[in-house]
Amino acid sequence: MQTTAPIGLFDSGIGGTSIWKEINLLLPNENTIYLADSKNAPYGLKSKEEIIALSIKNTEFLLEQNCKLIVVACNTATTNAIKELRAKFKVPFIGIEPALKPAVNQTKTHKIGILATKGTLNSELFHEKVKSYTNVTIIEQIGHGLVQLIENGDIDSIEMYELLTTYLQPMVDENIDYLVLGCSHYPYLIPQIKKILPRHIQIIDSGEAVARQTKTVLAEHNIKNPNTQNGTNVFYSNSDTEVLQNILGCSKKVSFFDF
Repeated sequence: MQTTAPIGLFDSGIGGTSIWKEINLLLPNENTIYLADSKNAPYGLKSKEEIIALSIKNTEFLLEQNCKLIVVACNTATTNAIKELRAKFKVPFIGIEPALKPAVNQTKTHKIGILATKGTLNSELFHEKVKSYTNVTIIEQIGHGLVQLIENGDIDSIEMYELLTTYLQPMVDENIDYLVLGCSHYPYLIPQIKKILPRHIQIIDSGEAVARQTKTVLAEHNIKNPNTQNGTNVFYSNSDTEVLQNILGCSKKVSFFDF
């Protein structure tokens, strides 16, 4: 495997760019290819079998582009398909999961909230994690409709604010002091979320931790890019490319693909 080969990332849309941004910030010399499967978003409403099939197709696309490592930049795909992906393909995989551990370790009220998709909260992997945290109350909330609004570019809409208020206010009333964002789309909602939550409630997402893990895995497999200049970053979407381009900034080119 060439060390200059790109890191591949995929998500059920634009949300995984929140993970890409953290990786690009920590490892600016690495080449990357990002795949937004927006046509099939959200994964959170699909069956486990559908999620696995889509994750395999996404991985095959990225491997055709000679990617040296795959970041599954989607909580739902990770919790439902990462085991199957690692069994089927030889390339290293990095998954993302809701960052419950730091919230559990730091909570003072012993109550934390998690906002995630149905697919993540109903997954076997998530339930295994939750069972190990016996000293805290974890308040789960499915973010019905949030991914669709983000994919439509309606992050700052009144509808988004009202939905978030409906989901978050009961957690506030239950006295949580940490909110875990269990979907890679949701970091883009932090400005809206901060308008709703009291200041003392901390918001946690997985982006920085995934970037650090990516750096570690590159080193473990001896596939770090030795080049010191900034790498090239390529973006693909199988839906309207404009929303993805807006999230990334107008200087980034997004190519259309279809499957």
